[in-house]
Amino acid sequence: MNLGSIVLEKFLFLNKFIQSPKEVGSVTPSSGFLAKAMTRPVAWDKIESVAELGAGTGALTKYIEQAASGRVKVLLFEKEPVLRYKLAQKYPAFACYADACGIQKAVRREKLDGLDVVISGLPFFNFPQEVRDRLIKQIISSLKPGGSFIAFQYSLQMKPQLRHYFDIETIRFVPFNLPPAFVYVCRKKADPTS
Repeated sequence: MNLGSIVLEKFLFLNKFIQSPKEVGSVTPSSGFLAKAMTRPVAWDKIESVAELGAGTGALTKYIEQAASGRVKVLLFEKEPVLRYKLAQKYPAFACYADACGIQKAVRREKLDGLDVVISGLPFFNFPQEVRDRLIKQIISSLKPGGSFIAFQYSLQMKPQLRHYFDIETIRFVPFNLPPAFVYVCRKKADPTS
């Protein structure tokens, strides 16, 4: 990626943040440090499918593409139409969907029996509780037994809700991101209602 396209990506992201700060959640795309912290916990040679929620400009998607190496089915979810169109152009091998609240429907459409991993850049705490609950239920029902949910957040406010539905394996602080972020590495509980 050349300097001009990096600047254009950052400008586009900032513009989308100004238009919808609660949905975008940050003024700049995720850093390489954060992308690596999100993709490193995945056993890429042992999985068949992954979804990225809130793919944005693809700052994390390019790391997923490198790690997946064409062996893994990748589903991207991005609500914002311009960003979703750009993702579809840049990553034609990946299926692009608009609504992360429809993960189950996308999984069925792609003829998958579930997802091994869901990676999320969604700003959960910016959403109303009803939307958060719906997203979490979609993630849980779409994950295979023992599947992983990896999410970054800018605070620890989601920890109680995530702990209720997942086994939190680690929370890693990533200071070299704007703003600094926490990466939650979670595993689907055997009984997610407990």
